[in-house]
Amino acid sequence: MVDYELIRSSRRTLGLEITADLRVVVRAPYLCAMCEIERFVTSHEDWIARHLVSQCERVERAAARQVTPEEEVRLRALAAEIIPQRVAYYSAQMGLVPTGLRITSAQKRFGSCSSKNSLCFSWRLMQYPPEAIDYVVVHELAHIRHHNHSAAFHALVAKYLPDHRERRALLRG
Repeated sequence: MVDYELIRSSRRTLGLEITADLRVVVRAPYLCAMCEIERFVTSHEDWIARHLVSQCERVERAAARQVTPEEEVRLRALAAEIIPQRVAYYSAQMGLVPTGLRITSAQKRFGSCSSKNSLCFSWRLMQYPPEAIDYVVVHELAHIRHHNHSAAFHALVAKYLPDHRERRALLRG
């Protein structure tokens, strides 16, 4: 049997979560019987094992990408140099012009596009290959036309980066 933390709430269904610190959390309705919860956990042991491994790998990758303060200064300077150039290049190609451009310290996302079409990019993107950087630039520029992830949005990205799936995969490695 898997060790887990049980959280009861007013929810209607049972749920599983693997946290960033590799804990297994089971969420259950207040009136759910313990035997039903244990049966649920037992029936999901394979899922739990797979997701513990993938979460562990994710944590290891994140740890490998930790930088010293000196390295951060270098990556920020690199981002300030490279990202505006790549945005200008693809902006001209796509005919889409952002209203602003900022380099941030975001940890959870590499880029974002505001409702006013201002783009932000994390300096952490500089830890990835140029193909991945270009993917994020094109992705965020495409949000100027489509503020969603619709089929039209993905078609626009694919028009300028036919290998966008491979480029996106580089961000996971």
